[in-house]
Amino acid sequence: MDFRNSADWTFPVPIYYGPERINEVSALCKNHGIKRPLVVTDNGSADLVIIKNLISQLNLSGLKCDLFSGISPNPVGSEIYEGKTIYNEGQHDGIIAIGGGSGMDGGKAISLIAKNNDDLWKFDYNFDANQKLTDFPPLICVPTTAGTGAETESTAMVTNSELGMKFCLWHPKQKPLAAILDPSLTVGLPKNLTAWTGVDALVHAIEAYCVDDLHSAADGIALEGLRLISENLMPAYKHPDNIEARGGMLIGSCLAGISFLKGLGLVHAISHMVGAEYDTQHGLTNAIILPSVLKFNEDHISHKVNRMHFSQYSKPGTFDEFYSGVCNLLDELSIPNSLGEIGVGSDRFHELAVKARKDSAAFTNPRDASIEEIRDLISETFHKGR
Repeated sequence: MDFRNSADWTFPVPIYYGPERINEVSALCKNHGIKRPLVVTDNGSADLVIIKNLISQLNLSGLKCDLFSGISPNPVGSEIYEGKTIYNEGQHDGIIAIGGGSGMDGGKAISLIAKNNDDLWKFDYNFDANQKLTDFPPLICVPTTAGTGAETESTAMVTNSELGMKFCLWHPKQKPLAAILDPSLTVGLPKNLTAWTGVDALVHAIEAYCVDDLHSAADGIALEGLRLISENLMPAYKHPDNIEARGGMLIGSCLAGISFLKGLGLVHAISHMVGAEYDTQHGLTNAIILPSVLKFNEDHISHKVNRMHFSQYSKPGTFDEFYSGVCNLLDELSIPNSLGEIGVGSDRFHELAVKARKDSAAFTNPRDASIEEIRDLISETFHKGR
C-alpha cells in the first residue's frame, strides 16, 4: 500500500484520502450548495499556514467564509454557544471543522445546535436523541493530527464548566457529508504532538476491540487500525516529514475512530474527567492511564490479547508480552510515567472517580469498576502509571 497515492471511500461517510486533498474543499462546498461556510478551529491553530491557506482558497473560489477559532484545547459549552451565534449572525450555511480533536469537536458541537433551540447538554450520548431534529448544517471534517479519529461522526467531547465534567455529545441524524484525510497537513507536526495524538489513536483501537460486545465489523476495523498505527507511529515520530508514515497514521487513526462506535473503556472515562478538571492534553492523559487500566482489565481481555499482539507484531503473544510492548512504546515516545508529572493534583481522586463512573466510556469497559476501584486507578496513575 502506497500512502502517497489518493483514494476515495464511501464508508461510513465519503472519505477523500491523499496528499493535498485539502485543495478540494472549495469544490466540495460548491458541489453541496455551501456558499457561506464557517471555518471552525481551535485557538492554537488560527494562525497556522494550513488555516490561512484554506481561508484563501475559499475566498478565491468565490465563497464567503468566516473563521471562528475560539475553541480551547478542551472545548467548553460557552465556546460552542459563541460559535452558534457567529454561525447565525454571519448567515452561514455550512461548517468546516478543521484541526486536531479540539477544533473538530468544536465545529461538530456547533453543528448540533446551530439551527435549533435545544440545550447543548440534551445531546449527551447517554440521553435519548430528539428525533424531531432533522435540520443540521452540512459539515466537512478535516483532521490535522492523526489521533482523534472522530472525523466520520458528529460525536464531540465538550466540558460542562458548571459540573466540571466532560460529555460526549452527538445526534444520530447529523453526520459529516465528507471527511478529508490529507497527510500533508500532519507533516512536520511536533514530536510531542505526534506521540500524544498517535497514542490516543492506539488507545481507541485497543479499547474498542476489548469492549465485550458482538460487533465483528468494528473488531476487524479496530485490528486493522491497530496494525497501521503500530507500523507507522515510530517512523512518523522519528521522521516528521515521512509522508508515507503520516498517511498510514492518518488512516489508522480514522479506522480506530470508526471502531470506537462500539464503545471505549476506563482509560477514556478517567481521562475525560481529568481533562475537564485539569485541562490536560487528552492523548497524553490517555497514554499515562493506559498501562494501569490494561492491568486492571487483564482477566477480562486476556482472550483478545493474542490477536492484538499479532496485529502489532505479526506474531502471537501473551498478555505480558502485549503489556510490555505497550510500555516500551510509551518509553520510546517519552511519555511521562505519572499524572502527577503533567499537573494533576492529588486532592480530588474521589471526585474524579465519581464523575468517571458516570462517563459513557465506563459503561463499556470489559470489567465493571466501582467508584473505589476507579479512585485507586487514578491514585496509581498519579504516582506511577507504569
